[in-house]
Amino acid sequence: MNVDANVSSRINLMRIVLISGIVFVHIPFDPANTPFNGTYGVFDWLRVFLSEALFRVGVPCLSAISGYLLFRGGTEDFNYVKTVRTKAQTVFLPFLIWNTAFFIAALAMLSVGIGDGYVVSPWTASMRGLLSQLFAVEEFPTNIPLYFLRDLFVCILLSPLLAWLIRRIPLLTLSTLLLLALIPEMSLHIVIKRSILFSFAFGIYASMYKIDIKALDRFAPLGVALLLAASGLLATAIYMTGPSMPDWVELCRNALAIGGAAGFWMLSALLIKTPVGQRLSKTGSLSFWIFCAHYPLLVLFFMVWGKTGIGFYPLFFCGSLLVLFPVLVLSNSFVRSNAPRLYAVLTGGRTKQSSRSPSRRDVPAEFVPQQR
Repeated sequence: MNVDANVSSRINLMRIVLISGIVFVHIPFDPANTPFNGTYGVFDWLRVFLSEALFRVGVPCLSAISGYLLFRGGTEDFNYVKTVRTKAQTVFLPFLIWNTAFFIAALAMLSVGIGDGYVVSPWTASMRGLLSQLFAVEEFPTNIPLYFLRDLFVCILLSPLLAWLIRRIPLLTLSTLLLLALIPEMSLHIVIKRSILFSFAFGIYASMYKIDIKALDRFAPLGVALLLAASGLLATAIYMTGPSMPDWVELCRNALAIGGAAGFWMLSALLIKTPVGQRLSKTGSLSFWIFCAHYPLLVLFFMVWGKTGIGFYPLFFCGSLLVLFPVLVLSNSFVRSNAPRLYAVLTGGRTKQSSRSPSRRDVPAEFVPQQR
């Protein structure tokens, strides 16, 4: 199955948009500034809308893209050994490097009395806790968003089994994984986020059965409106019931995180027609850099903010974003230009894409980015 230029551009566009949105999920706050206190009214609701509703769609949407691209050549052309070897370098190795670097930095800071309360302390963790901090064995790693890379690699390891099940019993397979993804407060152990496994499998299904993923484009304005409306309603429910949400709210959030991916895909049909959308679709490896580097920087910003004594949290929320994205863009460009070999290792061999339309072979089969 050939991935045409429009789909390739929209995939690249969705990566940078959703990864940038995932940043909102990880902007830190302390108990005094939780949005559920309602201290800042509409601003707090907006924080919930962005971080707890709208951009929770990011990981399932990008997981589906990963599964879709992995089997774009069909099962006949799928080489499992080669795929695992490649993804170990492009997915798992960057996870290890970025997470271990932040783990060591946290260890060093805590050893001199800096960072207490900002990062989970390895000094007081059990052996199981240390394994999770380093390798995301059971819980989130030190660099929290990187658990997505861990889960994605697990899905890649399971991909032949998933493809076999989807080929023979597609509806039963997908409905079972969907049910597991929707149930509140359930641990699947094999992956940290259950929605990743379902969405990855759905991507495989769409690829293997040659689903026309542009079929809903003509309904894009309606789809985007429904996504925003559903996110607004969910944000209101979370804002009113959080932080300890009842099961029905958790169920709705899980459902929107999965179903909302269709809304974002329809949004890409509108954005790709704009100059801004075209430009964003050519940012290439920047999205992976943002994903891996944003959380440590946000923690650092919050530590500095704590020393200022300024209590007006909206200033930190907005200010951190205004500083973060320029720093990420400039650091990405600097390392890529001045240390290309290091950059290749840190980004799993990804390089900035050119403006030409990518062919089928040019489209990477993994997501280039998640969230807590």
